[in-house]
Amino acid sequence: MDDHVLPSRDTTPAIGRVAERLFDYARDRTTFQTDRISTVPAAHYTDAQRWQREMETIFHRLPLLLALTAELPAPGSYKAMDAAGKPVLITRDRSGQVHAHLNVCAHRGAPVAEDGLGTASRFICPYHAWVYGLDGGLVAVAQASTFGPLDRATRGLTRLPCVERAGMIFVVLTPGAPIDVDAYYGAMLADFEALDFAAYTYLGARALDGANWKIAFDGNLEGYHFSKLHPQTIHPRTLSNLTHYEAFGPHMRIGFAQTAIAEKLGAVPRKDWGRHENNGFDFVRILFPNVSVFVAPEIVQVMQTFPGPTPDRNRTRMIYARRDGPRDDADAAQIKQMMDFFLQVLTTEDYRVGLQIQKGLASGALESIVLGRNERGNQFFHECVDWYVGGCIGAQPVL
Repeated sequence: MDDHVLPSRDTTPAIGRVAERLFDYARDRTTFQTDRISTVPAAHYTDAQRWQREMETIFHRLPLLLALTAELPAPGSYKAMDAAGKPVLITRDRSGQVHAHLNVCAHRGAPVAEDGLGTASRFICPYHAWVYGLDGGLVAVAQASTFGPLDRATRGLTRLPCVERAGMIFVVLTPGAPIDVDAYYGAMLADFEALDFAAYTYLGARALDGANWKIAFDGNLEGYHFSKLHPQTIHPRTLSNLTHYEAFGPHMRIGFAQTAIAEKLGAVPRKDWGRHENNGFDFVRILFPNVSVFVAPEIVQVMQTFPGPTPDRNRTRMIYARRDGPRDDADAAQIKQMMDFFLQVLTTEDYRVGLQIQKGLASGALESIVLGRNERGNQFFHECVDWYVGGCIGAQPVL
């Protein structure tokens, strides 16, 4: 099978229809457009109270994609990380079940695992050597005879709601909160299941810091900037200002036409276009509020954009995966080169300009920014942010 042709899957007809739209856009030199322009207050990128509301109503309440199944491939695997200001420890126990906890010792609050990926049979607090199991339960108290009576069953790590589905691990950052990823992510889960995402292999990760999380995330939602900001990196492959948007709840699948879409799709029967993702067109899959996923045969990039530690900054982590791991040393070197390339583009192009935008908005020069008819994905994203911040009152935004 051609490396660029995806296997037949349930989403093929829908993807074929998007391919047709992108083909027509490229032929007619147009793009997806809505009926109006809109504005976003500049304060939404700078105001500390607004930022705190976003943390409380979005990042601490919604099920967030925090890890890939590929990052915790076997019993004993774990991932420790900061997520929107919360120290999180995700583990896979001996039976293969995934758990999530706050990475906070129940004795005096120290972390029981350092940030990163690893394997362990238990976690020992570095402060007083309390021991926790992979399920978060308190296994042992150091020198227990001198400590005094303690009900270990009530002193485990604080559990967070956690569900593994379609090759992804979702966590709600508030203990005891409800979690229903099927209701929240809906058809997006079917899309990743069709990609067989659970079978992918972890390749590595990169990280960087940038401007306010929404400034950074705005760049994932449109191709209007490709020709000017990415003339030597993205634009040679992908047409500028040509996108197609589909929404699944607050989530999106954004189609981008490659510069060679007419040549590549014109060479295959139209009925097969739905199997030619990455061969004439690409998708960026958006998992609200903060994840974008680019799936290609060579590599998959899962970009997590977290707010903080202050309103004018974000912390971004790019996770990389592929169906199979490095085949040999040359392949491993090629994978590293691709990961470094993506990091360089983000650092020197997108995030460089993002920090300049942050400075510009903080100057007070603008009361609002404006989003064009061709930037419907950005408009929809901000409508969803406003809806959650406002308490989910009224009808949920639709694309």
